[in-house]
Amino acid sequence: MAIELKVPSLGESVTEVEIGAWLKREGDTVNKDENVVTLESEKATVDLPSPVSGTLGKIVKRTGEKATVGDVIALIESSGKAKAEAKPAAAPVSAPSAPSVASLPSIPSAPEPRPAERRKAEPQAQPAPAAAPVATAPPPAQVQGPKAPSAPDRQEEVVPMTLLRRTVAHRLVEAQQTMAMLTTFNEIDLSAVIALRKQYQESFTKRYGIKLGFMSFFVKAAVEALKAIPQINASIRGNDIVYHHYYDIGVAIGGGKGLVVPVVRNAEKLGLAEVEQAVADLAARAKANQLKPDELQGGTFTITNGGVYGSLLSTPIINPPQCAILGMHSIQERPIAVEGNIVVRPMMYVALSYDHRIVDGREAVTFLVQIKEMIEKPARILLEV
Repeated sequence: MAIELKVPSLGESVTEVEIGAWLKREGDTVNKDENVVTLESEKATVDLPSPVSGTLGKIVKRTGEKATVGDVIALIESSGKAKAEAKPAAAPVSAPSAPSVASLPSIPSAPEPRPAERRKAEPQAQPAPAAAPVATAPPPAQVQGPKAPSAPDRQEEVVPMTLLRRTVAHRLVEAQQTMAMLTTFNEIDLSAVIALRKQYQESFTKRYGIKLGFMSFFVKAAVEALKAIPQINASIRGNDIVYHHYYDIGVAIGGGKGLVVPVVRNAEKLGLAEVEQAVADLAARAKANQLKPDELQGGTFTITNGGVYGSLLSTPIINPPQCAILGMHSIQERPIAVEGNIVVRPMMYVALSYDHRIVDGREAVTFLVQIKEMIEKPARILLEV
């Protein structure tokens, strides 16, 4: 019995997907809930599992083709028995020799010439007599021009952009074309947070099963700074400014299929440990391409950490319709002046890109100063002051 494998609903606004990689071939055995194919939408990449155990039959939609929600993209034989036509190469497996021309009907072959005809054809295949002296020409006659680079040294590979990558590219270009985007910078001394992590890391890991990172501190600090500067938690809708009185913080993550920004919902209601757990869960599922489309929608503010890749300084691009994004960077020990003394401290540059249409420089600078003060005195984060 053939079961239809259909494109499921991937979110309210997602109507079309692009077929990614088929993880199984026609004729392969599949188990129930085993991933069969990757689907690319404009918001996420998801793996589609088989609804039954059996054999993958006909693949209706190939890699790179588009499909809409509800379209049949493959058939699965729930009996588990492979059809003969599903694996045409299975028959000659036991034979040591390569398949004969007769076994490949798609490649027509010329009729075998009779012995007499072959003898007549052979003299015509020999090189012309005038060409024979070329081999005995003196060495100066054999000199040719410089040898051109060989083809393997100049190969190219053309790979189509995934639907997710095209969407990200479109949105980033749109942000630069439609926003009055500026960036302001500051630097933060992470000594206090590093000492706090070192002091409580073991007990935190034992209790929650994950390590205490830096992102949870920045998420909680951002929430408090956004409360103080509401313009940065706003967006433009037509000719109106929408002030969001909730704090859905997007966390940019390099996933298996590229950059994604899953959202920590209502971060203002979560404790530090809960934020750390949420971020760790989203990051793990992003790298495994297991995020749900609704987890990538609706953020009011975004934080990106280029420091995990070694970035010292950058100007992050805003994720529309948001009006600002905070960029974290790598931590470096640098000499700084503290109370008239030169000391070496673990320092991080931070950057805030903002839409100047609704955020003025004063608000942007004040926001970063608030982030700096709370990270340098993390007790303020816990006390929410």
